[in-house]
Amino acid sequence: MADSDSLTAARIDTVRTHMALECVGDWDGVIATFEHPRYEMYGSGAVFDGEEAVRRYFATSRTPFPDQANEIIAIAADAASNVVLVEFWLTGTHLGPLRLASGTVEPTGKSFRVRMAAAFEFAEGTDKIVCERPFYDQQAVVKALDLA
Repeated sequence: MADSDSLTAARIDTVRTHMALECVGDWDGVIATFEHPRYEMYGSGAVFDGEEAVRRYFATSRTPFPDQANEIIAIAADAASNVVLVEFWLTGTHLGPLRLASGTVEPTGKSFRVRMAAAFEFAEGTDKIVCERPFYDQQAVVKALDLA
């Protein structure tokens, strides 16, 4: 991928693929979109670095919301900074135990839809992700489920 337009297009395609694979729980496919799997969660400050930690994050986050998915609203890339930005709706249904600071909330069957954004950082000159940084209000899902 020599020119920046084709690299930018490939990066956007990688992000679209990555997010679609998250929706169907194809964790091997999601891992394959990374050069090095890493999530930095703006909101909680949690960092999941490396394949084992990222797979643990997938399992933990899907326990309360096994149908968690996303709907892309907008996507843009900046070749100079190696970043793709995405705005999206995060959706899901509370079907498993949800651990909160106040204790565990048993499944309510309620669904949520909250607006989020994420920055995907890419390895220099490649279409492989080195870090996903979701930006969100930690209480948004709790509020959307009427648990706050």
